[in-house]
Amino acid sequence: MPRHAPTPARWPALLFSCLMLTGCSLLPRANDADPEGQPGTPLAFEVHVQAPDALRPLLEQHLELQRFRHLPDLRADELERLRDAAATDARELLATQGYFSPDVQVLLTQASPGSATAQHIRVQVEPGPRTQVAQVDIHLQGPGTQAPGAERLQQGLQSAWTLPSGQPFTQDAWDNAKQQGLRTLQTRRYPAARIAHSRADIDAPQHQARLAVHYDSGPLYRFGALQVQGSERYGSDTVRRIARLPLGSTYDEAALLDAQQRLADSGYFDAVFLSLAPEAQDPLSAPVLAQVREAPLQKWVLGVGASTDSGLRLSVDHTHNRLPWLGWRALSKIGWDRNTQSLTTDWTGLPHDSGWRWFTGALVQRDATGSTMVHSSRLRAGRAKSSQRIDRSLALQYDSADSQGVGAPPSSAALGLHYAWTGRYFNQPTNPTRGWGLAWELGLGHTLRPERDPYVRALVRWLHYQPLGQVGKATKPGPRARIAWRAEGGAVLARNGTPVPVSQLFVTGGDTTVRGYGYHSIGARTTAGQTTGGRYLAVGSVEWQQPLVLDGAPSDWESALFLDAGAVADQPGDLHARVGVGAGLRWRSPVGPVQADLAYGVQERKLRLHLRLGFRF
Repeated sequence: MPRHAPTPARWPALLFSCLMLTGCSLLPRANDADPEGQPGTPLAFEVHVQAPDALRPLLEQHLELQRFRHLPDLRADELERLRDAAATDARELLATQGYFSPDVQVLLTQASPGSATAQHIRVQVEPGPRTQVAQVDIHLQGPGTQAPGAERLQQGLQSAWTLPSGQPFTQDAWDNAKQQGLRTLQTRRYPAARIAHSRADIDAPQHQARLAVHYDSGPLYRFGALQVQGSERYGSDTVRRIARLPLGSTYDEAALLDAQQRLADSGYFDAVFLSLAPEAQDPLSAPVLAQVREAPLQKWVLGVGASTDSGLRLSVDHTHNRLPWLGWRALSKIGWDRNTQSLTTDWTGLPHDSGWRWFTGALVQRDATGSTMVHSSRLRAGRAKSSQRIDRSLALQYDSADSQGVGAPPSSAALGLHYAWTGRYFNQPTNPTRGWGLAWELGLGHTLRPERDPYVRALVRWLHYQPLGQVGKATKPGPRARIAWRAEGGAVLARNGTPVPVSQLFVTGGDTTVRGYGYHSIGARTTAGQTTGGRYLAVGSVEWQQPLVLDGAPSDWESALFLDAGAVADQPGDLHARVGVGAGLRWRSPVGPVQADLAYGVQERKLRLHLRLGFRF
């Protein structure tokens, strides 16, 4: 641990004078690691470190004598004392890196003529052999040794140990290994676990370290009742039903964090923190304290954006967190851009203990679909459930569509039962670099007008990030190069002539599907040569993503090369792929990737610029 010498009495006066003369508020204090003197002030001495490259920065930054270089009028006896202390200080620093028998020499020499300083201190270091871990003894004591699964718990401590025999010993690695083992106990079942005893025996002549750590598991904890602080408008029952913390189950930090995240994502609260109540008397029924800051009952949000597909985009969102009488949450939105104008409202109830919640919603929309303009409406009601990785919903849905344009399909309406499942297994929710996602939908419908016919609608989406090797010129760890594979397929199965609403058919093309083509410009062809929604959809994409290296490390900027292909038709044999190729630039922003792609549509023979923000699957 660094030591600090007493501050000379003249320093306060010197600092005060500098502040008065220059107004500088950033001058270092006397206990800073390397205080700088005033510009032009000569150094009392210079320090030169001769050591292996891996150790030189440590010594240059943390040697105590570095702090005294700017002190004026050092006497000869003070300089001798600093020189003598520097050898001990260097040995202590080297010991933290596993070098316990170094050869350290500190030489004080007069500067050569013309030098800016009168004295030079040279620290010469030969670190010698590095100490290796020879033996590790990990012992568990306390109630955890008597509980079922004690042997598995002991194996977990062994597998979590990060400083095994044969590894170089350093103080940081030793501290981190002990804490990692403690976290293994504290994150599940034993939050009160502690390190009862630890010892590192160093045999300097043999360059060996024998490590021993004893953990005390403490009592087994189970989740008790939820205690809520700060909830007045929405009530404790709202917190309990959203958190869905498993009462009576064994303590699991991941389950606690999942409950906290559900509360934070619910929209009812601006801030949430969950923890075991400090006054828990019975570990087998430990209360959980939920501290919340409630969101306003109502909120308006004005949104402005832009897209290469749809131009300027405006939106107005309104949230009502507790509708009168019903008590549900309502999200309503008005959206307008060049291609789509819409009005939506979605109402959701609080989840039951099973996690399922009721919902209902309505949509009125005017949307450019291929060469036609579609006026559509939708009413739906059902149940949904969301967990950390999986979303599910089952809904009864009414669709109505009226198309305008030459050769447009006739107006139609349908009623259907739809089930949707989405699984997200990415390493990050907003900026994934590996993992995969899969989503599928299945709908059983029946047209209502102009004819009554059954139909089946199915849609599958898949995305996979495949990591490649480390970036070639990088000397520091960071995001790896990767390939993003994407596929999408859909089908509407019905007899020929069934008037399926256009809003239930498929179109593709644009920023997130087939780049190089306009928004929803790829569809089925009518007898009048117009483009409209089709019954079959096939889309595929492969994209190579490479982080750009700055200062030897992968940066937040990436380059990309991609190939997209997609097709829509009313018959599988009429699917003819439209291909887009191009390159792009990415910035991994805190809210998600910002993407700029320049794509060439092979069949359309046009270049298009595609811009988008964020990741969504």
